[in-house]
Amino acid sequence: MSDETNAESFRLAPMSAMIRTVTLLLLALPAVLLAAPLFGERVPAEPALVIIAVYAWIWLRFRPSRFVVHRSGIEVCWPLKRRGIPRRDISNVRLIDGEELKTETGWCVRVGSGGLWGGFGWLWTRRRGVVQMYVSRTDGYVWIERSGKRPWLITPEQPEELVRALMR
Repeated sequence: MSDETNAESFRLAPMSAMIRTVTLLLLALPAVLLAAPLFGERVPAEPALVIIAVYAWIWLRFRPSRFVVHRSGIEVCWPLKRRGIPRRDISNVRLIDGEELKTETGWCVRVGSGGLWGGFGWLWTRRRGVVQMYVSRTDGYVWIERSGKRPWLITPEQPEELVRALMR
């Protein structure tokens, strides 16, 4: 998918204030653990190193960096992988706000990474089952309905433009 011309690229949206706050707190955790010995605390370095490795894994494999709309569909790009949704599988794409999301999904549970840079992975919902979720904000959602497959929920920068590009 990535070699087509006339592709439009949309970065993952900047984090909302709430997600940015949670991210900063989580990023401080390994620093605090590594600095603890400077204050007389006996804390081994291994937990901090494991946390740093998990954070790197989330950045490289869970948090997409951009969404690229091609003539043939949309490609989600992470630093270490890519995944495409062919246009023929997309039955509808639309903007959705928080209230509409609650109505669409009902009660939800996140499965995957949540809090650090956003929410990435699966969203298990009472009404829709599993939804692929790649969000960095608490607004500006794009809902991608797929024929006979899991819907996707994403937060691209310029969500209106991404919806227009996918509807062409």
